[in-house]
Amino acid sequence: MFWGTMVSRWLVASWFALSFFGLPLLGQQNVAAPAVREFPVTLQQRVVAGKNLVGSKVRAKLEIATLVDGAVFPRNSVLTGEVTESWPKTAADPSRLAIRMDSIQWKKGSAAIKVYLTAWYYPTTAEAGQNLKYGPPQSPTRTWNGQGAYPSPNSGSYKPFPGGDSDSDKNSIPETPSTKLSDHPVLMKDAESTRSEDGTLKLISKRSNITLDRLTTYVFAESDLATRK
Repeated sequence: MFWGTMVSRWLVASWFALSFFGLPLLGQQNVAAPAVREFPVTLQQRVVAGKNLVGSKVRAKLEIATLVDGAVFPRNSVLTGEVTESWPKTAADPSRLAIRMDSIQWKKGSAAIKVYLTAWYYPTTAEAGQNLKYGPPQSPTRTWNGQGAYPSPNSGSYKPFPGGDSDSDKNSIPETPSTKLSDHPVLMKDAESTRSEDGTLKLISKRSNITLDRLTTYVFAESDLATRK
């Protein structure tokens, strides 16, 4: 009888502890917000606010392989969509531009998406490239395009591969620069992203007319990246 009373008291105490301490802790657990799906792309045509009208088709190439719901969209996949808003800047009104991408296609498949142009892009940085003044060694006795002998190694107009000439000659012509995509996107200058009542994103610029080129890597996303930066 005594043992049964002790067990009953222990069960009651455990229930109170769970009620007052356990449940609040469960309610305080942090739930991770879903990641924003980002698509770094280069456009396949120039887009200018006010010139490319609403409904104009837009295509872009994915510059970085992107993981979405366990599936990888490979680099060079093609995104297809359209211009949904396009207004040039005037003395009274800002420039406005909105683009929505509806599908993505690659060699082995395709998928439906819904992402919008954001105010973010990936800048490029210059880095040293191959020095193009060097080439394979050639015999000075061979003809040059049938018009006489090859220039001699000391003439300065032809250089063998690095290692076959002096350092002073190698440094006389700078290396050919190349570009590398930055690891982090940055905001466009004089432009901001806003959300319309229907949930779409659009760019607004009060300083200049919005123009997108074919060289810059722009970011399309389901929502504005600024909400999670």
